Order: sequence, then C-alpha cells, then structure tokens
Amino acid sequence: MRSASPLFAFAVASLGIAIFSSMDAVMKGLVIALGAYNALTWRMIAGVGVSAIPYALSRPPRPSRRAMRLHVLRSIVSAVMALLFFWGLGRVPMAQAIALSFIAPILALFLAAFLLKERITRMTIIATALAFAGVLLILWGQAHADLGEEALWGALAILASAVCYAWNIILMRQQSLVAGANEVAFYQSLFVAVIYLMAAPFLLVLPPLSNLPEILLAAVLATVSLFLLSWAYRRAEASYLAPTEYTGFLWATLWGWVVFGERVSFFTVAGASLIVGGCILAARRRDAAPVADSEAQLP
Repeated sequence: MRSASPLFAFAVASLGIAIFSSMDAVMKGLVIALGAYNALTWRMIAGVGVSAIPYALSRPPRPSRRAMRLHVLRSIVSAVMALLFFWGLGRVPMAQAIALSFIAPILALFLAAFLLKERITRMTIIATALAFAGVLLILWGQAHADLGEEALWGALAILASAVCYAWNIILMRQQSLVAGANEVAFYQSLFVAVIYLMAAPFLLVLPPLSNLPEILLAAVLATVSLFLLSWAYRRAEASYLAPTEYTGFLWATLWGWVVFGERVSFFTVAGASLIVGGCILAARRRDAAPVADSEAQLP
C-alpha cells in the first residue's frame, strides 16, 4: 500500500466530517418530517444502492472472516448510535447536538490506547483538551437558554449516542485495516438497513414523494463520507485523527443557521475558535507514521 502523509490523511478525514455534517442537516429535516426511525431506514435502503455501484465496479474479493465480523459489529453499534443521535438532533439545535457529541473523540483516545495499543502523545492530549474546552464554553453559554423538556431528552440521547460513537471510531480504525473503503461503505449500509428493517412491520411507512430527493442526497453524502473516513483511518492512527471530529461543529453551526435559522451566540463563536485551534495543533503532530495492513490488532 502506498504511503500517505499523516497530514494529508488528517485533511481527508476533515473533508469526510464536513460531508457527514452536511448529511446531518439533510437528516434533521427528514427526522422532523418522517421521524428518526423512518428517516434512517429509508436513508440506509437508498445507501445500499448508492454504495453497491462503486463496490461492484471494483470487482471485490470475498471479505475475510475478520472483516465480516467487524462489518457486523460496527453496524450494530452504528445502528444504535445513529438512532439515538438523530432522535436527539430533531429536538435540539444542530450546534448543540454536535457539541454534545464531542465527548466521543475524548473517549476514543483512551479506547485507542487500550484496544489498539496506540500511543497518546502529550501534543494529542493538549490539542484534544483545547478543543474540549471550546465545547464546554459552548455548553456553558447554552445552559442559560430555555430549550424545554424535549431538548433535555434530546441532549441525553445524543450523549448516549456519543458513547457508542467512541467505540465506533475504534471499530472504524480496525475495520479500515482489513477492508477497502468501498467494502466498508457497502456493508455498513447493508447491515444497518437489515437491522432497521427488523422493525419494519411495526414502524416503517412509505415516505412522501417530496422527501425522496432528500433521502437520496443523504444516502450519497453518507456513502462518500464513509469512503473518505475509511481511507483516512487506514493511513493514520485513530488517536491522531480523532480531533478532526471537532470540525463538524463549524459545519453544524453553519447549516443550523442557514437551513433552520438557529442563532449563533458569542459563546458558540468563542468555543468554535478553541476547537479550530485544537485541530490545528493536532495536525502539526509530526510523529504519526503511516500504517500498513499488518498492523491490525483485532480482539
């Protein structure tokens, strides 16, 4: 496998997060219109078709048993994570939802050390702490806003989702070392769709035709972001790439304001500045070397 610089992998991961955050904005509108379960299920069904095309064209070999085991495990974690997150996203502002989810990279740093035996450098800790301080500043400012009981339950759901996402970050790293990006995107969509369809007889309803373009757009954005993140995590350590998650807040702030008219406070701007500073500091780390497939450490 050809080496890629850690900084380039960091940039690709940041692009993946930007696209994924744009998908969040599309999904918030769908959640409000259809409910979290139906919005996610139809997006995943569309995602199977979207991701199957590049996967089939690549003429892939049969996935290994280790890869298939990780596809299934990550899909289970992702199904729970996504349902909790998007249910909460429909009840709180986008910027607050993403800010609450930022506990995940913090947990992922230590999970990476425990599960993948990765080093946590002082620079990584400082960068993550700086970004997390920005998150705390935002939450402190928003604590004074009266968002109601629904927003409280939404926030709790997002925090629970963040715990799942921390594990998902580690699984993404393990998965990308034993499977190609097209394979990851396809099986993620397929298995999560199968999981959600188990409840179809009780919960699934046909969406209005007017929502089909948004469903397809969400599926395309999700597939592209999965591809980019898988590519990046194949070439750099999870602990190094974890701070890129914080850039999602900037996109959530933008789309929340543009699409949903959500106001951006001084605390949001100040916190976002700290988040960007942490990400720049993390990107300057020079000691993260590219990795090869043989480095996969599967439990």
